[in-house]
Amino acid sequence: MTFKLFRNIHRNLRYLAYLYLILLSINASSQIRIAFIDGLSGPMANAGEASLAQFKFAADNFINNNGGILGQQLQFIPFDNKGSPQETVVALKNATDQGIRFVTQGNGSGAAASLIDSINKWNERNPEKTVLYLNYGSVDPTLTNEKCSFWHFRFDANSAMRLEAMTNYIKQDKTVKRVFIIGQNYAHGQQVSNLTKQMLREKRADIQIVGDDLHPIGQVKDFSPYITKIRESKADAVVTGNWGNDLALLIKASKDSGLKVKFFTFYAGSIGSPAAIGDSGNGLVYEVTDWHRNLYSKYPANQYEKFASNFNLNHSQNEIYTMRMVTLVQMFSKAAYKARSLDPKLIAYALEDMTLDAHNGKVKMRKEDHQLLQPLHIAAFGPVDNKSIIVGLEGTQYGFKTVSTLDLNQTTLPSTCRMVRPN
Repeated sequence: MTFKLFRNIHRNLRYLAYLYLILLSINASSQIRIAFIDGLSGPMANAGEASLAQFKFAADNFINNNGGILGQQLQFIPFDNKGSPQETVVALKNATDQGIRFVTQGNGSGAAASLIDSINKWNERNPEKTVLYLNYGSVDPTLTNEKCSFWHFRFDANSAMRLEAMTNYIKQDKTVKRVFIIGQNYAHGQQVSNLTKQMLREKRADIQIVGDDLHPIGQVKDFSPYITKIRESKADAVVTGNWGNDLALLIKASKDSGLKVKFFTFYAGSIGSPAAIGDSGNGLVYEVTDWHRNLYSKYPANQYEKFASNFNLNHSQNEIYTMRMVTLVQMFSKAAYKARSLDPKLIAYALEDMTLDAHNGKVKMRKEDHQLLQPLHIAAFGPVDNKSIIVGLEGTQYGFKTVSTLDLNQTTLPSTCRMVRPN
């Protein structure tokens, strides 16, 4: 009797397990799943969490609330790579094991390079289950040059494009004569260092490079020794590609020491940085960006201003700092409708040479290397004046205003990519 009861319970449990798997399969098939692979733990977790929240909000506001894509809801599924290229490969395997065929990542060019290599190999072995990588923020130029791949599309301006805009602005600023370069010691930081020196040498040969330091990514807790070196170098400007806590802590150390130099950055508007800058950054901190919070603040009816305002109301501890996530989901949706398919290869072909009237004007996904070409802004940090700066950031009375705008043609640089396309 006991054995019979046990056998019946066992059969029922197996039945329920099968039913659960069937329901999961039905639910998954009604969704378009994109694996979000980025650091969700460790020193850079705040950057990963902020990006994930913005993706989910963009998907709901621009896609899901308007009927989805081909009748299906767009979902971003988180996978924590702990900021490591090795863990990125593990996360990708977990995603493909679950049948996910689209991946996004953007915090760390080392992780991006690992994804490109791993996805290329996976797609060679699994031509019927190909995976497409949508890069929202890893900006090493080699990713769309020497390492370019048919299966990789970048929706952010790369380091060379950003520095082209930044050094053009520095070229006109005659107060800048001595530059200190500081960055994170991996592909992105190394590229920023090399390109800054090259471009300034070509555009302003009179500028001296008085320091060039690289530090471990996500490991420095106190940047005061680096600030001391900047002070001792008598630099009047700092160029940095730092992001996440590494930028916030660098600027905080500068503020605490009373250092008065100009900071030219990629990400001064990102999470934690505006609060760290505070009143010490008035007229001293600049960023090169596709968008900033005061770009449309004069025009509350603008759809991107509405999106930013609504996001901040719902995420008070995690303010929006970029619109790249919106561009990515908009172009992904447009490509799916153009291809009339959710097959990664067909979507990839549909994305090539696609144009979009985006938040920062007309953008184009270049077929040659899968690099998005787009306008960029140079924005300066300053106090709210209800004219050029209406919205303060992160609980402060300070924000960014546009001081220079470069159109798509001005930010476009040549590529060395030799794209190999599948049949």
